[in-house]
Amino acid sequence: MELDLDEMQSVIRRLNRARGQIGGIVKMIEEGRDCRDIVTQLAAVSKALDRAGFAVIATGLRECLTNPDGEEMDVAQMEKLFLSLA
Repeated sequence: MELDLDEMQSVIRRLNRARGQIGGIVKMIEEGRDCRDIVTQLAAVSKALDRAGFAVIATGLRECLTNPDGEEMDVAQMEKLFLSLA
């Protein structure tokens, strides 16, 4: 199933922010920053990535509902994708 690029813009923005956060985390480690600060940033980027994944799945589900004649993805496949984020 192909996702609409316009609908994915918010996911792309979220992933670009996460990319920046990861760069910041690497820099924090290289600078010898406090473990608590690093873990806090790791948790934030992890949550951002999870939310991006859920947004992709939600968009896919919406596409399946509004365009049932498109490429088929059965419930088991969608569930497997969703659970892979857990």
